[in-house]
Amino acid sequence: MKKSLFDQGYLDEQFYQLEELQDEVSPNFVEEVVTLFFRDSTRLVTNIDQALEKRPQDFRKLDACMHQLKVSASSIGAAKMKNECTSFKEFCGKESLEGCIRSFQKLKKEHSTLRTKLENYFQLLRQVGPVEKAVRSGK
Repeated sequence: MKKSLFDQGYLDEQFYQLEELQDEVSPNFVEEVVTLFFRDSTRLVTNIDQALEKRPQDFRKLDACMHQLKVSASSIGAAKMKNECTSFKEFCGKESLEGCIRSFQKLKKEHSTLRTKLENYFQLLRQVGPVEKAVRSGK
């Protein structure tokens, strides 16, 4: 299942780095980090949604919010989200509201899809039980 997340481009190398930080002391470290990511990113998505509604558009504020989201996505290896954040920021630079809205719709879809896939992945891991060390089976 993890391999498919990499093969489909949802995750990148950073996810493996997170797994390497997991040990006996914190066996659910990755799941906890990902849970925090989705809590914070959901708040950021809501803030961006509200900022897109305001007129006139504050593209600097939108860009700053999106930068926060991009950094968060990068920290867990959420590759598709990170790429869409980059596109959104490019549209902010051009002050293209239409581009921002289109990009944001894609980003929200990627966010939702990744959340579902990772929730399923962690649920499966809990059923399987603890593992000794993270293994790069996705390669």
